Amino acid sequence: MNPPLDGPPFAASESRPPLAEFPVIAPDSVHDLRGLLVDELRYPATAALIVAGVPGAGKSTALRVFFGATADADQAAKGPQGSVVLDSNQTRNWWRRRVGRLPYPLWRPVVHIAHFVRIRNALRDNAGPVVIHDCATFGWTRRLLARWATGYRREVHVILLDVPATAARAGQFARGRRINGPAFTLHCYRWRRLIRELGAGHVPQPAPASTVIIDRTNVDRISRVGFAAQGSDV
Repeated sequence: MNPPLDGPPFAASESRPPLAEFPVIAPDSVHDLRGLLVDELRYPATAALIVAGVPGAGKSTALRVFFGATADADQAAKGPQGSVVLDSNQTRNWWRRRVGRLPYPLWRPVVHIAHFVRIRNALRDNAGPVVIHDCATFGWTRRLLARWATGYRREVHVILLDVPATAARAGQFARGRRINGPAFTLHCYRWRRLIRELGAGHVPQPAPASTVIIDRTNVDRISRVGFAAQGSDV
């Protein structure tokens, strides 16, 4: 079981059963699944599903494993069961092919804005689920996404990909996109605070319909993240 970014273990972990198998979970509250064998996570048919983690945690890898998103795409991916998958890498790739000769820090803000524009358009226009790549370490982004999703009558569900800080830093080096040290430290600090609050039973507001904490072992073991059929219960 990974501790949250090299910090103390999740407060509820001592009360969890040892390594156990759960075939299908339909998340409806806070679920710490690190160290557990889970076959499938299943969400509502119109969910706004946020896959979150600090830079380098493996969010894009999770989107590829669970939804088939590819690293070189520059448009939103079409996932299973009518889902749309929005990775910030897609927006970055689109802009790189147009202004890539310029240093990335000069056009990074444009990428962030364009990514959020794509998210809002997908929440508005797609009839099925919308899967969103986000760090979740900034409260304003959580509030913004929640407001948009609620406005389009969608439940917000969150998957938190929790890895040690050293592993996340190594992930940045592996992908060749490193953020500066102080910015990464700030991400890690806010992540640890988020995990501590969840462990103490305090769900940051606005509260999503569910929050699932997983680690990289779960990414390897979960065979499917799916969605209920339109008009059916999860």
